[in-house]
Amino acid sequence: METKAKQNGTVKRQNATVKKEVQRKLTEEAVGKTVVPEKVPVALKPEVNLDDRIQKFEKLRGLATQRERLNQTLGELTKFNYNQDGSSSFHLRDSHNLEFKTTNSNLIKLVTEHLQSTLEQRKSEIEQEIVRFEL
Repeated sequence: METKAKQNGTVKRQNATVKKEVQRKLTEEAVGKTVVPEKVPVALKPEVNLDDRIQKFEKLRGLATQRERLNQTLGELTKFNYNQDGSSSFHLRDSHNLEFKTTNSNLIKLVTEHLQSTLEQRKSEIEQEIVRFEL
């Protein structure tokens, strides 16, 4: 195949393919085949107000304090359980000064075991909340 040159020296065949490419691109754009990539908005982290941040910090400090108190209470309860010599007594008093007293070691053991399991459960809940906490 031989291409004939115009008078100015350009080749006819090259002109024809360039025109066809431009026409094809224009048709694709008009029909909507060409997908122009849309700019995806970058999700910016919302700015946290200083007062809100301080409040969250105080909440986290409160959770840490609760955990410390639970640890102390559990430690004291554990000491009590291991240092029982069989002569302990259990006292409860309400706001009207009504009292409940017992020296029944089986009942004291049941109450302390239940109290210990409840405190350990609450401690694990607080620890999970601290781990999930976002400042």
